[in-house]
Amino acid sequence: MMDLDPRLYEDASVSDNDVRNIVLSYLMHNCFKETAETFLSSTGLKLPVDYTVDVDKRKAILNFVVEGDAVKAIELTEELAPNLLENDMDLHFDLISLHFIELIRSRKCTEALEFGQKKLTPFGKVSKYVEKLEDFMALLAYEEPEKSPMFHLLAPEYRQNVADSLNRAILAHANLPAYSSLERVIQQSTVVRQYLQQEVDKDSYPPFCLKAFLDK
Repeated sequence: MMDLDPRLYEDASVSDNDVRNIVLSYLMHNCFKETAETFLSSTGLKLPVDYTVDVDKRKAILNFVVEGDAVKAIELTEELAPNLLENDMDLHFDLISLHFIELIRSRKCTEALEFGQKKLTPFGKVSKYVEKLEDFMALLAYEEPEKSPMFHLLAPEYRQNVADSLNRAILAHANLPAYSSLERVIQQSTVVRQYLQQEVDKDSYPPFCLKAFLDK
């Protein structure tokens, strides 16, 4: 049980510089370099050196993933972060799968099948990938895979999720935070609110919801 009523902190002030640094962290984390430069010029902040590390290369890699060019993304990732994909089997699987999906999207089913047999089949020896592999291969059975039960695999959100995972992995590989300061603040807020709901006053502290908070 907490010693102090957390409501005592509701009026605690946060410095403008702290808020600006949180915004800057989010922009650079997501490779919004031009926006960050404009933000810096308008606030007078200085960009920490580690924020600039390989941001242009990261942006190029993430753009290739979002555009569905996983082959190019893999190539550039291996140049920027050697051994990353070799050591992160889940991420490597996601990128290879993304190429397979894009071949199906382009109606290159024969090429997709050949690629799947060569690159994806080895993952079938690992039980946690079997269900995903079945979903990927099932796409071949539909003339319009976008209308199949696995349609979400072809959605832009799927590619964005892979890009986000890759971005975090590249940053961690460079010994940089895998999450932006803004994301960590939200994560902490969620955990604290969950604690308050469970341990302090269940009625006064409903679960934290970012959308509800922004809508206030």
